[in-house]
Amino acid sequence: MGIEDILTNPAAHDLSIKVLGRASVANVLTGQRFVEDHQRVALTADARRIQDLASQGLAVPSLEQAGPRSQIFHDPSWTRAAIVTCGGLAPGLNAVIKGLVQVLWFDYGVRHVFGIPYGYRGLNPSFRHSPIQLTPELVDTIHEEGGTMLGSSRGEQAPNVMVDTLQRLNINILFCVGGDGTLRGAHAIAEEISLRKLPISVVGIPKTIDNDLNLVDHTFGFETAVYKAAEIITNAHMEARGAHNGLSIVKLMGRDSGFIAAYATLANTVVNLCLVPEVPFELEGAGGLFEALRRRFERGKTHAVLVVAEGAGQHLFEGLPQVRDASGNVLKHDVGDYLVDKIRHHFEKLGMDLAIRYFDPSYSIRSVPARGTDAIFCTQLAENAVHAAMSGRTDMVVGSTAGRFTHVPIPYATSERKKLDIDGPLWHAVLSSTRQMDYFRPGGRG
Repeated sequence: MGIEDILTNPAAHDLSIKVLGRASVANVLTGQRFVEDHQRVALTADARRIQDLASQGLAVPSLEQAGPRSQIFHDPSWTRAAIVTCGGLAPGLNAVIKGLVQVLWFDYGVRHVFGIPYGYRGLNPSFRHSPIQLTPELVDTIHEEGGTMLGSSRGEQAPNVMVDTLQRLNINILFCVGGDGTLRGAHAIAEEISLRKLPISVVGIPKTIDNDLNLVDHTFGFETAVYKAAEIITNAHMEARGAHNGLSIVKLMGRDSGFIAAYATLANTVVNLCLVPEVPFELEGAGGLFEALRRRFERGKTHAVLVVAEGAGQHLFEGLPQVRDASGNVLKHDVGDYLVDKIRHHFEKLGMDLAIRYFDPSYSIRSVPARGTDAIFCTQLAENAVHAAMSGRTDMVVGSTAGRFTHVPIPYATSERKKLDIDGPLWHAVLSSTRQMDYFRPGGRG
C-alpha cells in the first residue's frame, strides 16, 4: 500500500482517520490558526499524475492535515494521558516526551500525564512497573540526554491486558512512540478499544532510525543519526588513509532500507563504496566487491572507505536459520564481520596485505540526543500528536508529507517498508559521489 499503489488505484484505498465521536468542546488554544477537517495534503505534486487522475474523474489521494481543531473531543479538565516509548533507542525520544508533556500541560491545561515504564511491558501488571507522573518540571532538561527517561522494551503484550490497564488508570489518551512494531501494537490496542466502545484515543509518533515508515517523509532521530554517522566516517577515513592499502569498513543501521548509509555517504563524501539492501552485490566475479577493491588499489589508490547498511548482502547468508527479535523483526546476519573476514581472506590469497579497520557505531549513534532541526522536528511531532489526540482522533500516526504535518492511518504506515529508489536522484547522487561503478564495472574508469 505504498504511494504508487494508492495513486494507481485510489478508489481501493481509504486514508480517512478514525474519530471517537463528535467534537463538541471549544478549544482553549489562543494565538493559533485552527485547521479545518477538510484540509488535506496531496500525495503527489506531479502535474501529469494529477491531470491523469482528473481525466478519470478521480480526486488526488491525500492525507488529513495535522494541526489544532477549533472543536475538540476530550475535555482537558477530565483528560488523563499516558506516554509509552517502545523498541530500540533513537535520538530525540526525550525531546518528544518533553514536547508531549509541555503541550498537554501549558496549551491544553491537562494536569494528569503519566509515563509508562519500559514500553508495552509497563501496561502489563504482571511486570509490576508503576506509572510515572510527568510534569513540566520533571521533564525540563531531559531533551539534553539521549535515550528515554521512561525506558523501552521490545515484544508484544496482549491487547486486552493493556486496555484493562488503561481503563484501570482512567487513561483516555495514549501516545505510542516507536517504529513499525510499536505502531502495529498501537493498532491492536486501538482495535481492542473499539470493540469495547471506549472513548480512548491512540496516537502514534513515528520513531524509526531507518526512516522506513510508509507514507511518512522522514522520522525523528534520522537526521541526528546521519550527522553522527558522518563523524564516524571521518574517523574511518583517517584510519584508512593512515595505512598503506588501508580499508575502513563502516556498518550503519538500515535493516531493509539504506537511507542512513546513503545520506551519510553524501554528508561525508570520502566514501568510496556504499552498499545498501536495495542493491544486491556479489563478492566474487568480474563485477564483484573483491574485484572492485582490487581495481581501486591497482590504480594507485592507497586507501578505501566502505559503508555498508546492516541489511545489505543478506542473500550471502542463504541456508542459515532465520532469527527474530522480541518484536518479530527478522534479525539480520552480521554483514560487517562477514565482509571483514571474507575480504581479508581473499586478499591474503592474492598475496596482498590490507590494513582493515572495522567500525560498528550503531548503539553509540542511537543513544545520543537529537540536535538542531531534528530536535525542532521532535517538538513539532509532539505538538501535532497532542492536537490530534485532543480532537478525538485515534488509530493514527503523525507524519510529515510534502513539508506539512499529516495524519496517517496506522495500517497504512506499517503496511510496507519505504525503500530507496535506486533509479531516483538520491541513489544517483551516491553513485556520482563515490564513483563506485567505475570499480564494479570491468574496464571502468578510476
